[in-house]
Amino acid sequence: MPRAATLVTLASLALSACSDDGSGRASATAAIVSSVGTLPPTTEDATSSSTPTSTGESTGTTAGTTGDDGSSAPDPTSAGGPKFDIGETPDAGPPPEPKACLKVDLLFVVDNSASMKDEQDNLVASFPGFVQEIQQQLEDAESLHIGVVSTDKYEGNENPCDGVLGGLITQTDGSNSSNAYCGPYVSGKRYMTEQDDLATRFACAAQVGTSGDSNEKPLQAALRALGPELAQPGQCNEGFVRDDALLVLVIITDEEEDGSSGDPPDWFGELVALKGGIETNIVTLALIGPENPECDSAAEVAYRIVDFAEMFTYGSIGQICAASFQPFFHDAIAVIDQACENFVPPG
Repeated sequence: MPRAATLVTLASLALSACSDDGSGRASATAAIVSSVGTLPPTTEDATSSSTPTSTGESTGTTAGTTGDDGSSAPDPTSAGGPKFDIGETPDAGPPPEPKACLKVDLLFVVDNSASMKDEQDNLVASFPGFVQEIQQQLEDAESLHIGVVSTDKYEGNENPCDGVLGGLITQTDGSNSSNAYCGPYVSGKRYMTEQDDLATRFACAAQVGTSGDSNEKPLQAALRALGPELAQPGQCNEGFVRDDALLVLVIITDEEEDGSSGDPPDWFGELVALKGGIETNIVTLALIGPENPECDSAAEVAYRIVDFAEMFTYGSIGQICAASFQPFFHDAIAVIDQACENFVPPG
C-alpha cells in the first residue's frame, strides 16, 4: 500500500491496541508512532495486521527486534528507512530454445560418364536458384560448405587429388567439361562457402565433363568424400564435413548403382555412422532414372539408389530426364528446412 496509508494504519493499530493503564505504555506507544517514519516496523505490528503485504512472504518476517519493555529496536542492517516487501524476483522463464542447424554441408555427386552432358548443363542452370532459396529459407544458417565429386577417380583434378575417388573437385578436364581451374575458394580449402561467387564457382566445378568411367560408383564416392580418410589435415577434403552441420547429399546419375561395393543397407549404415549415428541429420536428394518417367528418358532405373534414399527420414527423389531441375530443388527446400528445424546437435 502507499507509504502514507501504511503510517496511518500503524498509528491506528497502535493506539487501539494500547491504552494508558498507568504503566507508561501509552506514552511509549506514542513515541513509537511519532517516530515510525524513521524506524522499521515491529514484530508486534507485522503480526497484528490481518492483510499481508505480499503472498510471497511469511507474516512472521520482520525488519527489527522487540526489546524487554515492548519497544522496537532498529535493525542494525537497516539503511535507515522503512522496508517494503516487493515480493520475489519474477522468474525469467526457461532458457530460449537453441536455434536450428547453424551449418549446412552440401555434397553433389555428379555422374561424369558419356551420357551426362545435358544433365550437367541442367544442374548448373538450376543451382543458383537452389542455393539462393536455401539461404533465404534457412534464416539461422550461418555457414554453407559446398563440394562436388564425380562418380569415378576423377582425372584432371588439381594435384594432389587427381585420380582420387571422392576427392573434392577444384579443376576439371575432359570432353564437355568446363576445362578450368575453379578456385581459389575463399575458404582456402577445396570447398565453396557462402562467401564465394557460387553461381560461377559451382558452374565450373559441376561441369565435370563426360570422359569418366562408365562403371559409376556414386555411393562409394560419396562415402569416401564424407569419410575420415580424406578429412585428415592436408588431404583432399580437409575441413569440409562438420559434425555439427546438417548434411545434404545430392546424387545425380542416369545409371543404376551397380559399381559401388555393398548394398543399400550397407551404404545407409555407413553414412549414418559418419554422422554420429543421428540419421535425421542427413537429407538425401536423388535425380535418377525413375520407374515411371514423366519425360522421355533413356536413363536406367536406379532401384538401388531409390532403396537407399527411402531409408532416410528426410529425402526426395526426382527424374533425371526433367526439362529443368528447378522444380525438384524448389520442392526439396521444404524437406531441408524441416530437417534443419529438427536437427539434433551431436553429443
